[in-house]
Amino acid sequence: MSVSRTRTAEAAVLRRQDPELADILLGEQQRQATTLQLIAAENFTSPAVLAALGSPLANKYAEGYPGARHHGGCEIVDVAERIAIDRAKSLFGAEHANVQPHSGSSAVLAAYAALLRPGDTVLALGLPYGGHLTHGSPANFSGRWFDFVGYGVDAESGLIDHDQVRALARAHRPKAIVCGSIAYPRHVDYAFFREVADEVGAYLIADAAHPIGLVAGGAAPSPVPYADIVCATTHKVLRGPRGGMILCGAELAERVDRAVFPFTQGGAQMHTIAAKAVAFGEAATPEFKAYAHQVVDNAQVLAAGLTAEGLAVTTGGTDTHLITADPAPQGVDGRTARGRLAAAGLVLDCCALPHGESRGLRLGTAAVTTQGMGEGEMAYVAGLMARVLRGETDAQRGRAEARELAERFPPPSAG
Repeated sequence: MSVSRTRTAEAAVLRRQDPELADILLGEQQRQATTLQLIAAENFTSPAVLAALGSPLANKYAEGYPGARHHGGCEIVDVAERIAIDRAKSLFGAEHANVQPHSGSSAVLAAYAALLRPGDTVLALGLPYGGHLTHGSPANFSGRWFDFVGYGVDAESGLIDHDQVRALARAHRPKAIVCGSIAYPRHVDYAFFREVADEVGAYLIADAAHPIGLVAGGAAPSPVPYADIVCATTHKVLRGPRGGMILCGAELAERVDRAVFPFTQGGAQMHTIAAKAVAFGEAATPEFKAYAHQVVDNAQVLAAGLTAEGLAVTTGGTDTHLITADPAPQGVDGRTARGRLAAAGLVLDCCALPHGESRGLRLGTAAVTTQGMGEGEMAYVAGLMARVLRGETDAQRGRAEARELAERFPPPSAG
């Protein structure tokens, strides 16, 4: 039976048993297929990834690691996890991979647990400049358990201030340095961060949640040769299930594994691990390499289009799938802009803007590229966004335009 026929049968079962939830699932499917998904952290998985997520592996409890589980009957799921591990190691050139983290935050928590003790000093990109919650937010475990020092970006260029990074590292002698961001559109200079970490005797942790899919496709530099531990997600550009992973050298493998289980997590989600294996396999293909490069091409055209329309694009452009921009030149703040765009069928996020209290827009091209859109469509989207923000196109008309474009390029999981 084909994947699409199987999913149709499963939908029919849900419809009969729980029509209320069936309607919700159908509504979300329609939302995704009729609006433009420009959230930088989102993507569409393949039907094969969805099939693994909805498989009987979801029934299996499997605390521990392959060959050393705390439950019986794990001989089949052990094979699935070993495949995921081997594919991740091969894809990223890593000596060790742990594919069990439930999310990117779980992966970062395990990395800290493997290398740090409460009270240790950590140097990371400050939250106002694109740092993640796990990079020292007082509302997060990271800010409660560790002493974070934040570095920033240059006021004029918007690029990471390397001189400040080095000066802060020398002044504070951190136990670890974190490089990576949720809102930095340029490549990170991992060699520079490795040099600074070595100078002050710090571990280097790369939070590569956003660029790791580009790394897999050869469209971004890899942190693996430089960082002691690389934390990442398996969704976003990588186009797998929502989850996390950790890559490291053989010397830290045992510490990382123990930090994931039993220290920070219990049973592994075997259906998700199988779906990660599927995604790693897909990411190793020439087709995915072409996709990753197209994601970047699309982002650069979209960024250029937004600049031409008068938005202030941070750092003047992007190297990645991610764009941050200030809509203030259009006469609106970030939150108002996001609301107007959402009403017009353009779904994206707000983000902090450096050197001020204002909020900007964060968007990305991973999902629309999966749908098959190219540079022409990105130029059109830039114009549509600007017309909506200026009030030249009202929400109803904008939504109709967004829907027409989305329906010309249906997501792979829409069937």
